[in-house]
Amino acid sequence: MKYLTEFRNGEIAQRIAREIHSVTTRPWKIMEVCGGQTHSIIKNGIDQMLPAGIEMIHGPGCPVCVTPLELIDKALAIAAQPDVIFCSFGDMLRVPGTDADLFQIKGAGGDVRVVYSPLDAVDLAVKHPDKQVVFFGVGFETTAPANAMSVHVAKRRGLKNFSVLISHVLVPPAIEAILQSPGNQVQGFLLAGHVCSVMGYWQYPPLAEKYQIPLVVTGFEPLDLLDGIRRTVLQLEQGRHEVENAYSRVVTFDGNRPAQQLLAEVFEVTDRAWRGIGVIPQSGWRLSAAYREFDAEERFQITGIHTQESPLCRSGDVLRGAIKPAECSAFGKECTPRHPLGATMVSSEGACAAYFNYGRFISPEQLAGAGKAPTTQTLSS
Repeated sequence: MKYLTEFRNGEIAQRIAREIHSVTTRPWKIMEVCGGQTHSIIKNGIDQMLPAGIEMIHGPGCPVCVTPLELIDKALAIAAQPDVIFCSFGDMLRVPGTDADLFQIKGAGGDVRVVYSPLDAVDLAVKHPDKQVVFFGVGFETTAPANAMSVHVAKRRGLKNFSVLISHVLVPPAIEAILQSPGNQVQGFLLAGHVCSVMGYWQYPPLAEKYQIPLVVTGFEPLDLLDGIRRTVLQLEQGRHEVENAYSRVVTFDGNRPAQQLLAEVFEVTDRAWRGIGVIPQSGWRLSAAYREFDAEERFQITGIHTQESPLCRSGDVLRGAIKPAECSAFGKECTPRHPLGATMVSSEGACAAYFNYGRFISPEQLAGAGKAPTTQTLSS
């Protein structure tokens, strides 16, 4: 907390909010791309501090949420095999597939393990040469370097029993897909600071110029987010469309070049399906030819997957920013964190989980029935 409290100062937050109010002359719609930013906005009541005309739209920035259902079902099929140790970060275990989740596979006897690093899975492969060890590699550019390193290390060690089920997606193509979508209303973007800490922000000026839209690299603490919103509103009001770095204590223009070099070696860009959105061209990574032997999809050749989303779940609309979570009729009723219908209610970065956990737009009756109480920590109070 020593280095965080200065970014949670209520008086400074009020000052920035007043400045946003003073410069705002018309309605604006701003999208935060990152699910971690969504949670911070809702938890701290940042959207409630803004002028009535400024709407924060929650983007598809939750990597767990956008992992396609077909890949979840493939993960379940691989994890259920008797000779497999299936490794994942904890937030994937309760993401629903068509008929089950990884917790249920584990309960039925599958060897499903939570790891804290993909290199832990590599170590398991060394310790269990009689087992096939599979790591579920999910995420945006932030988590990709560590996943790439695990494959690099496995090849260097000559491991034949390690593979990765890849679902890596990229932010710039997703932003462009949103801007090109029919009925798009987003007028400015807050860029995810942790993604830019790896990739820099050299990819974004062409987008800002092409679509005449401001893009602001933003952190995750309340003052970071308010400053990012302030900068975006100022650009919109002044008719500017630039890329600004409001997270310079972490992010540089070039980013982490050694990490980018590793990514370019291990991965290659490919079309990628996003859950609830569809296929976005050139929006993801797969293993490059030099590392294709570690591709779990090719190794296990899972076929005959027939996926079916819950007809009640509107997580795709939430991920596209078309609706707020509470506008889904199942929100807080058929769909809760204990009994989720979609990944947006499961993940620690999901918008539905944020709205539920912090009591946003839920009736007292729903909260009482779920055993919850409003916990939004509004900085304006």
